[in-house]
Amino acid sequence: MPRHPNKQRLVVGVTGASGALYTKLLIDQLKKIPEQLDACGIIFSDYSKEVWEYELGNQEYTNIPWPLYNPHDFFAPMASGSAGYNTMIICPCTVGTMGRIAAGTAGDLMTRAADVVLKERGKLILVVREMPYSLIHLRNMQTLTEAGAVICPASPSFYSKPADIEALALTVVNKVLTLAGFEMPFYRWQEEEPKE
Repeated sequence: MPRHPNKQRLVVGVTGASGALYTKLLIDQLKKIPEQLDACGIIFSDYSKEVWEYELGNQEYTNIPWPLYNPHDFFAPMASGSAGYNTMIICPCTVGTMGRIAAGTAGDLMTRAADVVLKERGKLILVVREMPYSLIHLRNMQTLTEAGAVICPASPSFYSKPADIEALALTVVNKVLTLAGFEMPFYRWQEEEPKE
């Protein structure tokens, strides 16, 4: 495959929020565009694997083709700006994780990697999975937005007339990947269906 001109060094964070389907579909989509990735590292929080197993009924996270990092491993490359990871997607993102990032308390690899991406002026996208929001959540969102992060709530769209729950969840995942700078074929309002 030809080299993509803008290969990314990506970190994917997975918290214990409900929404494991979003994570699975995100990983599935990334598998389709290896030419756009220079590196990819995955961080599962302590509870995220349990949520995956509960919601999806499997352990497919063991078959992810990229390195899985222990959430307490501060020797992982994305713990330092010198490793050059320029994009991080946390999907799904708990409001607790969001709050710790907003406060700058990098107490684990997930929040440290997010802190690094922000300080290096990279792209940090938080797929927040919560409703409704309290004033605390909204203020944390404001703080992170002002710091350069993108808050992308897991709010699916319906105008593409998704046929099933996976297609509905993909409306969020493809939006997130596009925000991150990846080129993805997907439905855009008032455009023709993408041709595979």
